Amino acid sequence: QVQLVESEGGLVQPGGSLRLSCSASGRIFGINAMGWYRQAPGKERDLVATITTTGSTNYADAVKGRFTISRDNAKNTVYLQMNSLKPEDTAVYYCCARGVVPIGPYGYPYWGQGTQVTVSS
Repeated sequence: QVQLVESEGGLVQPGGSLRLSCSASGRIFGINAMGWYRQAPGKERDLVATITTTGSTNYADAVKGRFTISRDNAKNTVYLQMNSLKPEDTAVYYCCARGVVPIGPYGYPYWGQGTQVTVSS
């Protein structure tokens, strides 16, 4: 099993910035892709960004140019730098991880517990 632990989110004013981190532990040798999804109240869980061990990234259109995903393979940690935050970015943010082959919900078998990000003045 793989355990994922996210950093604490928080309350940020519109236009502000916040960085999330997620550390993996356990049977991590097989992990290939890591990423972030988010879920707002009453809505589906949506992709935010993903990154592979080789650094290939994928972003949702809604966050392109504002969010940056990065990864420290030596620390088994993935980061999400969020800039120019908007109220519509308010959601619970979930870290996720998988091996080479997508498996499980949204293609990721391992999930963190989620961390709340609220963008409001």
